[in-house]
Amino acid sequence: MKRLLLACVFVCLNLPAMALEVTDDRGVAVRWDTPPQRIVSLLPSLTESLCALGACERLVAVDTFSNWPASVNRLPRVGGLDDAQVESILALKPDLVLAATSTRAVPRLESLGLKVAALEPRTLADFRRVVGQVDTLLGTGKGPALLQQVDADLAAAPQALPPALRGTRV
Repeated sequence: MKRLLLACVFVCLNLPAMALEVTDDRGVAVRWDTPPQRIVSLLPSLTESLCALGACERLVAVDTFSNWPASVNRLPRVGGLDDAQVESILALKPDLVLAATSTRAVPRLESLGLKVAALEPRTLADFRRVVGQVDTLLGTGKGPALLQQVDADLAAAPQALPPALRGTRV
């Protein structure tokens, strides 16, 4: 409701939309005037984060290994870290490509005029930061609730183990 009201204020008063900007894991500031609507994800964890934030319908393609949620299985596959299909990605006309920092295609995609946010969550702290960055880009405002749910699930996980296995290390 708040987003709808804000959108109406900008449109009704003919104000410019607020820009969305994040600094990705390369230290590159990436900016959009409006939330991206055509997104290619080249990393399963980024695909899952985007969908968990309620923006799965904005995906136009995913990497070879993204398989959750099930709805992404109907999308075109455009490679991954070492074999991103640059021409196929370009043909989809995305307004955002989410990629890992280790994806070799990032410089090529940017040279072709595509906006790329290189984000690579490797730890829980990274995951929390990346969820915040993706939420900012998407403009969903669902990041805090998602992180709260993740924290609740993590806190509940030890209780799901049988008492005899609690404290066991593997």
